[in-house]
Amino acid sequence: MVLIGGAMYGTMSSVVKLFHLRGYNAAELSFSQALLAAIFLGMCLLLSRGKESLGLSRNELMPLLVTGGAIGLTNFLYYQSVSYISASLAIVLLMQFTWFSILLEWAVFRKRPSVLELLTVFFILVGTVMAGNLFDAEISSFSWTGVMLALGSSFTYAVYIVANSRVGKNVDWLPKSTLIMAGSALAIFTVNAETIITDNHFGYEFLLIAVFLAVVGTTIPTALFAAGIPKIGAGISSILMTVELPVAVLCASIVLKEHTSPVQLAGILIMLAAIAAMNYYKSLKTRKAKQVCSI
Repeated sequence: MVLIGGAMYGTMSSVVKLFHLRGYNAAELSFSQALLAAIFLGMCLLLSRGKESLGLSRNELMPLLVTGGAIGLTNFLYYQSVSYISASLAIVLLMQFTWFSILLEWAVFRKRPSVLELLTVFFILVGTVMAGNLFDAEISSFSWTGVMLALGSSFTYAVYIVANSRVGKNVDWLPKSTLIMAGSALAIFTVNAETIITDNHFGYEFLLIAVFLAVVGTTIPTALFAAGIPKIGAGISSILMTVELPVAVLCASIVLKEHTSPVQLAGILIMLAAIAAMNYYKSLKTRKAKQVCSI
């Protein structure tokens, strides 16, 4: 389930790039995706709970909405970036969230990175240079706007991951996901209200696209992660979710006909290996700590 959810996420960059070519913009795509996902999840929440209380306090409501705002900005910036740069480069830059997360925890929560985490950062950066084809490409050929948008989405994704790991711990996955998606839609609309209201392409075709993005890009992966992650743990799940990177590159190659060189493939493998090794080591440490506590 976790693998399938990660693979579904990996298809989004190529799909959104195709929708860009049909004239749709990142604001309307990301907003409609978040809004419909919030509606779908909210309907599931109402059907499952009826008139029961959600078990949410005011202290939990706002942090969850703000956390949703972070993932909303991530999707908007990421979707915007693929209109400037290739889908494969966009996903490589998005994967920088791994070391952004480490730096955030260090800066905000004073959690110093371990030697392994610093080594992981180094190998991710090496892999990024290779996977981004920076050896062969001329600097002037890059759209720095696209690069900065992709890096911005990577940073907000790191904010989302760090926040999501610390807020709403006692809230069930369904109300938590619903509030996060509501916050996501609200943040995207706040930033892009004029574009969404005036420069839109709302119609039957757009509705089908929005439903597809909401179901395949948000609702189903959310449900799969909610069901699968508790069964295998966060560490193994983090390793499996890196499938998003090779799936995104593969989709870009098949759907968008983007060329991927052997050096780029080697860079992707280095990034995947570094991320997987770090998460596997963390999962082992967590498992040993639990064993010690149980003894």
